[in-house]
Amino acid sequence: MDILLIGGLWLDTSAWDDVVPELEALGHRAVPVALPGQGDGSTTATLDDQVAAVLAAVDSSVNTAAGKPLVVGHSAACALAWLAADARPEKLAGVVLIGGFPWDDGKLYADLFEMTDGVMPFPGWGPFEGPDSADLSDEVKAALAAKAVPVPEGVARGVVHLTDERRFDVPVVVVCPEFTPEQARQWIEAGDVPELARAKNVELVDLDSGHWPMFTRPAALATLLASSAK
Repeated sequence: MDILLIGGLWLDTSAWDDVVPELEALGHRAVPVALPGQGDGSTTATLDDQVAAVLAAVDSSVNTAAGKPLVVGHSAACALAWLAADARPEKLAGVVLIGGFPWDDGKLYADLFEMTDGVMPFPGWGPFEGPDSADLSDEVKAALAAKAVPVPEGVARGVVHLTDERRFDVPVVVVCPEFTPEQARQWIEAGDVPELARAKNVELVDLDSGHWPMFTRPAALATLLASSAK
């Protein structure tokens, strides 16, 4: 099965370098999705551009007779994976959300930090102290910060638009790294994640890591993704 990998904010496709061979060893074709504005030098890309890139990857997988792909979103890109479920509900085997949740209709995609000259730079590790980054070494932190790609304002402040209720039929797996499945369950039941509250098939799985398991637990993450590829 094709497993489409969508990195979160500030990440380019190299974020998945340690996960791809692990997935391939488990018999899957791993496809990191290149997002406009996150690695191609563009500062004018929009959320619509990123959605289009994800949908192009979905369509390519289906059209090459690979079957329905599994779409994986990390962090803020959980919203991108869910937008793919909304736009192509009949073409997805499922959606995996790593360390995040989908926004509901009308929310801004990722207006989280200060904009500078039309982009949202990586804010440093201060906002992520604690469970998010506890498993990252100083060396890894320095390397990630050095490679972090400023996110275009048109992406961060893009509006999420959801239109097809068939998205609620798409199976969802939530990988819980810096939070527990029980916490995720409580948030969903409390109405904090209305999209998943309406989804018909949601599985919560634990992963003992921080917010970026593709760097700290790539083999374990690949195993979870492979087990979700049904």
